Amino acid sequence: MPTWLVIIITATATLTITAITRLITAHEKKLNHRIETLYNVHQEQFLRSMGSLLQPSLIPDNRIDIYNNGHEIFPPMIEAIASAQRTITFETFIYWSGDIGRRFADALCERARSGVRVHVILDSYGAAKMDQQLLEDLGAAGAEVERYHPVRWYTLRKLNNRTHRKILVIDGHTGFTGGVGIADEWLGNARNTNEWRDCHFRIRGPAVAQLQRAFMDNWLKTHADVLHGEDYFPSLEPAGDTPAQVFMSSAAEGSESARLMFLLSIASAAQSIRIGTAYFVPDTLTIQTLIEARRRGASVRIITPGKLIDKQIVRHASRSRWGDLLDAGVEIHEYQPTMYHCKLMIIDDVWISVGSANFDNRSFRLNDEANLNAHDPELARRLAADFDADLSRSKSFTPEAWRKRPLTQRIREHAAGLLRAQL
Repeated sequence: MPTWLVIIITATATLTITAITRLITAHEKKLNHRIETLYNVHQEQFLRSMGSLLQPSLIPDNRIDIYNNGHEIFPPMIEAIASAQRTITFETFIYWSGDIGRRFADALCERARSGVRVHVILDSYGAAKMDQQLLEDLGAAGAEVERYHPVRWYTLRKLNNRTHRKILVIDGHTGFTGGVGIADEWLGNARNTNEWRDCHFRIRGPAVAQLQRAFMDNWLKTHADVLHGEDYFPSLEPAGDTPAQVFMSSAAEGSESARLMFLLSIASAAQSIRIGTAYFVPDTLTIQTLIEARRRGASVRIITPGKLIDKQIVRHASRSRWGDLLDAGVEIHEYQPTMYHCKLMIIDDVWISVGSANFDNRSFRLNDEANLNAHDPELARRLAADFDADLSRSKSFTPEAWRKRPLTQRIREHAAGLLRAQL
């Protein structure tokens, strides 16, 4: 083989490997040191720290409504869209073809044709299965639709950074966020394997402006247009008694806000920790923080999907990390009836975090996420009751069962665990 050809092949291979490595590797430093427990979630210092470290600060006078499963979640969202008079901002990771996809598109199109300004951000990967006709209908109706990080040769470095945010804001005064995607898998009431279990939340009050800000963050990145003024950020009257904040996390800013929020909340738990997550692949520091919470006497209960999960490799990777947690007395339960897609954390029956972030490296470091945090005993108790109901439909995994896993299963889980930085 001619020397010049060897040089070309070698150079091409080197460039390819370098590009792939840069694509899938995070470059920013990450939090490596344990968070010292200095206070608990009941104390004012905790709220000050959360507001200062995450930003924006918690603000009072909000109302948060809980909706469980598609039969409760979708109707108020579609009704809110139909009520819009000035603006609709909508961002989602999953938007697939099907009945609910058509109903959402029809509702958005009707408002756009009526003169409401409709702005939509769709993740180019998560919404890849969206019917092209729906996109054409939205465009024809006058809605502005942007794809987040579409695959282009000049954007390959951003390919691994997705927007996982779920945001809907109506006229700047009513917001929705949570775990639900726009696909028929979320229809129904989790009655069978075709109906996923999930929860979503409506926000009214001053915190809606923070949710709108989270949408604007990616609108500027995709459309390079500033949406502002009364139609997007109106004066917001008190709507309830709940102090709340909506914070963002994004790989583009090198931010670990989601991971920091989880770690700081766990480190501030005095009594109980409830975590419900579709994808539970904790890193070493998170495992240590959970174990330290158990040593302080806090109970730790985690619900994650069982066999009925859409990504089996994540379940394998998750199980590879359970040993030390189970030995420390952390309870891990696998939801049995269907795919479990909730994303929630409840600390000491007073502090909650819900939204788009899962308990994995993809949410902590790679994806754009937005979570709603609230400090409200009544709201936390209602969410805890839903969690406990899910617990009754879950199967507990014991330390003995973990140690007695078949060798082939252990090998499969260990191999998947090696990929956890991308899961």
